[in-house]
Order: sequence, then C-alpha cells, then structure tokens
Amino acid sequence: MGRNAAIVGISGLILVAMVVVAVTVGVPYHLNTIHRQDKDSAQLKTSTKAIKEICQPTDYKENCIKSLSSVAGNRTSDPNELIKLAFKVAIDRVKKASKESELLNKATKDPRTSKALQNCKELMSYAIEDLSSALKRFENFDLSEINELVDDLKIWLSASMTYQETCLDGFEGAEGGTAKKMKKALQGASELTRNALAIINEISSFLSSLDLPNARPRRLLSETSMDMDMESFPSWVSYGRRRLLASPITLTVKPNVVVAKDGTGKFTTINAALATFPKKSNETFVIYIKEGVYQEEVIIERNMQNVMMIGDGPTKTKITGNKNFVDGTPTFKTATVAVMGDGFIAKNIGFENSAGPEKEQAVALRVQADRSIFYNCQMDGYQDTLFAQTARQFYRDCTITGTIDFIFGNAAAIFQNCKMLVRKPMKGQQNIVTAQGRMDRREPTAIIIQNCTISADPEYYPLRNTIPTYLGRPWKERSRTFIYMSKIDDLIHRDGWLPWDGEFALNTCFYSELNNRGEGSSIAHRVKWKGIKSITMKHAQKFSVENFIKGNSWIKASGVPFTAGLLPASHKQQN
Repeated sequence: MGRNAAIVGISGLILVAMVVVAVTVGVPYHLNTIHRQDKDSAQLKTSTKAIKEICQPTDYKENCIKSLSSVAGNRTSDPNELIKLAFKVAIDRVKKASKESELLNKATKDPRTSKALQNCKELMSYAIEDLSSALKRFENFDLSEINELVDDLKIWLSASMTYQETCLDGFEGAEGGTAKKMKKALQGASELTRNALAIINEISSFLSSLDLPNARPRRLLSETSMDMDMESFPSWVSYGRRRLLASPITLTVKPNVVVAKDGTGKFTTINAALATFPKKSNETFVIYIKEGVYQEEVIIERNMQNVMMIGDGPTKTKITGNKNFVDGTPTFKTATVAVMGDGFIAKNIGFENSAGPEKEQAVALRVQADRSIFYNCQMDGYQDTLFAQTARQFYRDCTITGTIDFIFGNAAAIFQNCKMLVRKPMKGQQNIVTAQGRMDRREPTAIIIQNCTISADPEYYPLRNTIPTYLGRPWKERSRTFIYMSKIDDLIHRDGWLPWDGEFALNTCFYSELNNRGEGSSIAHRVKWKGIKSITMKHAQKFSVENFIKGNSWIKASGVPFTAGLLPASHKQQN
C-alpha cells in the first residue's frame, strides 16, 4: 500500500490533509475509496459528520458547524470543498459586518465615532481581500508549493483577524454604544476567521510530519550558494530588476523617477511620483528621493506592489507629518507614511511624526505590506512610532525612537542590528519599547529583536534612573516578543516587562530574552509571570529569519544583508 492508504482512518483531520495532498499530486481521492480502504473513514460519509470533523480543531466549534451546515447542507462531504466553504462563510460574515458599519455611520453624530466607522469599512475591505487571497491560493496550488501555501495562508488569515481587531481599537475615545454594536457585528466574523486559521494550522501540522513526494524543500542558507543566481529571486521580481537587486542597493541603475525638493528631479513631491506608478506592471518601481524634508502624507496603496524608495540617508531624506489622536484622528490614520503594497523596499529614508508626546498616539510609519524591507532607515516619534501592523516584515540597520509602545502591531516582524532609542516622555509617563498584538495562539506573528541596541537618547539619558523604561507589555491576549543577542543598556527597569491592565494576558503572553548583554540585560529580577519563558537556543532558532519569515528567498533577493540564523554575537552569518 502507498503512503495515502497507510495512514487513512487516523482521524478526520488527517483525512482532510490527505485530500489536500491527493489533489496536489493528481491522485483520485474519493470518500468511497477511503471507505473501502478503512472502515473508520465511514465517519465522513455524511456531510454532517464531515463538518464535525473539519470543525474539530477550532475554538468556536458551534459557530463552525452551524455556518458550514447552512451552506453545505447534505450536498457535500468532501473535506476539500468544506475547507473552501469555511473561507467563504468567513468572507460573507465580514461583508455583513462592513455593511453594518455603514448603517451605524449614518446614524452617528459623534465625529470620532464616524471616523472610526469609516476606518472599519476600509479595514473590512482589507480583511475580505486577504481572506479571498487565501481562498484563491488554496484552490490553485501544486505540491511543490505546499510549504509556501501554508505560510501564506497563515499570514493572510492572521492579517484578516488583525484588521477586524484594528476596527474595534479605533473606537477609543468615541461616545455612545456604537463600539459595542460594532463588536457584536464583528464577533461572528472574528470567530469564523479564527476557525479557518485553526483548520489550516491543524492540516499544516500534519503535513509537516510527512516526507511529501515532489515537495520543494525549504533550503537552509548553509545549503545554498552565496551567489545571487537569477533563479533564486521570487516570482514578483522581474528579470529587468534582478540585476539591480543582485548587488547592494545603489543608484548605479537609473531609477524610474526622481523626487527633489529643489526642482532638480522630475517631481517635487513623493505623491506626484507615486501617481505615475504603472497599474499593470510586475516591474519593481524605483523612486529616488533626494535630500530634503518632505511634508506630506504618503500612502503606498495595496495595488502598488514592488515599490522601492531610495533616499540620500535616514537623516537627510525625511518624510514628516503630525497627525495625532488628541486632535481627533484615530491611531490607524495618524501615520505619516502607510505602506500597504507587497514587496516594498526602503533604503536611506527617514519617517517622522512630529506631533510630540502631548499629542499621544502619533504614528510615523504603518506597514501592512507582506515581504517588506526597511534598510538603514529611521522612524522618529513618541507614542506609537512604528505600527508593524500585519504580514512579514524585515528591518535592518534601522533606528526607531519613541516613548510609549513605540514598536507595536501584529506583524511577523524581525529587527536586526537596529537601534531602539528611548526619548523623554511627558511628566508622569513611563516608557515601553514594544506592544505586540497577537490575539490567537495559532498566529505566526511576533516582534523579534535580534542583535539590536536598546538605549536612551541624549535628552532622556539623565532621567533614565527616575523615569523607568520597560521592554514591552501585552497589548493583546497572545502577545509575543523575543529579544535575542542584543545590547540592553541600564535604562531598562529590572522588572523588564510591564502589565497592560491588571492581570490581562500575563499568563497567555510569550516573552523571552536570550543571550543579551549590557547593564539592563540581567533577567535575575524579571517579573515572574507565567508568560515569561526561558527557552533554549534550539527553540529560539524557530524565530530566526530563515525559519520564522522564510527570508532566505525574498530578503536575499533584495541585496540587503541579513543574518539567517541566531548565532552568538561573536559569530557572523550574514548573506
């Protein structure tokens, strides 16, 4: 008997996984055949039993069974079709919540509530797009892409969940009971999206235990050539741009457009340059932004994929704005620069929100672009400087400044060789470096700080012993942050981590420090929450560039240097 027949009947979810495998290798895999091979598989003979098995790993089983039964009826017991339906019912529920936001907006008279509802509509469109992308990818893949498929599905489902949660976060400071109504409208959508993630996670756990035939292995950096051959680039990189990316990013190749404040370029504003982005092109669109301060709100739209911005230096080419929460803008919309188009790369650029600490939340840079890279950039602000919102992100040799939660969000974000400079807060405040927003234990997200420096800026330095600074606090229930092989100066309070609100998430967060150095790195007096974990180097390797965000392909293709694994500080493993 073959591999398929040998494992039939172990459980309903394994059968689901084998359906996926069978589809990808082109082997007929019908339930009647399964029944002949093993009598235990008879549990999937009816649609009802099949749905119960599909929903088994989910946290919201009742909603899962009810929603699938309503659309599947007795028409199908094919697990492959039921998984597709799980995506579709989640999409439909998000659409329903989006319509509810429109109705609520028509009824409200509070300006802040109205802005929050407008943002909800936008965020729901992002959630629907990512769910739809996940469905489309599930419907069209082959076995050689099984690893990439699973990674993408998890990232997109997590992003969809995050957009729904960001909608609710936007009601901070709003009047009336609209927030409760919107939360109720989104409850079903949130549960169904989480259920879809649980189903995919269960399948991926099983598939990862198999030595699948024809599957493309994930190559370790040590197994690959250090040379940039043309075949190692991701599919989104055109041949014409591969030569540009095959060496470190420079201006030796002519950019598509040049922006200069002094009029020596084609445009004087970044937005004018972005307006020329070709709508139907897979080419990398290179924008060279000359030295200068650009006071404009810049949005890299979702359809603007593979944009590359190159400046003259992080303190020479600066994009600045001052939108903020106190003056009536929801945090989500305060960003000076918002990057939503996948495959974005920035080098030698400064991003700033100049609103100041008294204006509370004021984002300099918001990123939801998948496989985005920031190299030798600077993000300046106070509270909520960098919103690493969703998807896979990589920061190398960057400087991030701020006071409260100045690196936050729910992306799979890795920071290498970066500087986190803590600034002087307002009177009565304390500083927190990170606030990670993971909600579900299955989400593939975290803030990972590797070989970085956490220090005080000159103005705050004399006050560091009287105004405490903490490494992070749990913004959401499953908040996850790792700090490895970094230099932590004496500004960090010996507790290390700060609660968000009472006992919230202290048992469910996942915070870890490993092989750090500096006067603030001792873990002897760290808080003793259940969520503070001591892990081994072997475990920590799961959160490296090569394993956590699979950066060996897409980061390597950019020409940006990176460390693939987690080596001690005395070693070097850079591409």
